[in-house]
Amino acid sequence: MPNAYHASIEGAQHGAKSLEQFLDYAKASGASGAQPSNYMLGDGKGGFKKVKEIKAAFASRGMSLDGISSHCPFWVHTSAWTGTKSGNPFIAPDLASQSPEKIEKWHETYLLKLMDLAAELGVKTLPMFWGVAFGWELASGYPWGFWSGGGFDLLKEGQERFVKKTAKLRKKANELGIKLCHEIHPGTGAMCADDFLMLVNICDNDPCLAVNADPSHCWEGESWETRFLKVGKYIHAAHVKNFTIRPGFPLRAMEPNWPKRAMQFTDLPSGDLNMQRYVELLLHVGYRDRYCKLNGTATAPLVVEAESAHRDLDFTSANGIAYVRDHCCWPAAAGSFEDGMGA
Repeated sequence: MPNAYHASIEGAQHGAKSLEQFLDYAKASGASGAQPSNYMLGDGKGGFKKVKEIKAAFASRGMSLDGISSHCPFWVHTSAWTGTKSGNPFIAPDLASQSPEKIEKWHETYLLKLMDLAAELGVKTLPMFWGVAFGWELASGYPWGFWSGGGFDLLKEGQERFVKKTAKLRKKANELGIKLCHEIHPGTGAMCADDFLMLVNICDNDPCLAVNADPSHCWEGESWETRFLKVGKYIHAAHVKNFTIRPGFPLRAMEPNWPKRAMQFTDLPSGDLNMQRYVELLLHVGYRDRYCKLNGTATAPLVVEAESAHRDLDFTSANGIAYVRDHCCWPAAAGSFEDGMGA
């Protein structure tokens, strides 16, 4: 019986590599597919590589193209209005010095072109996350702005802002049959399952709004099982990542040195989460069948994004690919185990 999943890897972490170098590394590490970042598909001249060139790079290595990781430009697009400098590492210096309005418009245009490229490549899933459309007060998770009085409603203002700022991108995605797979994540447009369901509601159940499951961001009270059961029918993409919480350390602190922080990303086998239970849940909520139907594939990718503050990145990712390949890619049950009892 064929496997339900295949091992894949996300490219944004490996941005120092060219597309070809990234695919060679992924192939050598045992991946069957890969999810390059949008930057890896650039031609170095402000545009994108030719579709034929990208397809040939994957075909020559016998690998599947498992979506395009486009977190950075989507986040900048929906966050630029705040004037934040935190997106500057993802923006060309000459653009970063421009007004928030120009930065937002540039990214909107870029993302529309990226979706055209995705459609030509046959890519239907774009893992991403929306930016802080509700403002940094609400993104802090503390109820600033929920105070009564003052003649303002930051939540309502944010809802109206999100609908308006994302309208063109959502329209384009729907025209092309693309799912914009938000990674529920701190400091984004939806930080928990209920936040995401709110986005769906205020956008009148827009069919392009989807979820990129990532259990490593469920570390502030909402478990990965609670989160992904709530939004299960929206999951069209999935990352595989693990973490641990160091007891006694504050989860929210102004500490830039990652090894000192309470929440630590880890290699897949030794984190707090049971990765096999996680991929079983993905099967339970229909991710495999949903992905395969949308993309016309026989298996769905489990996209490794293993990180560590202490271990070399290439080592950690290769270890993660091997773990997913050897422990998480198994044939799905055809029915209940009770069906065979007494047969």
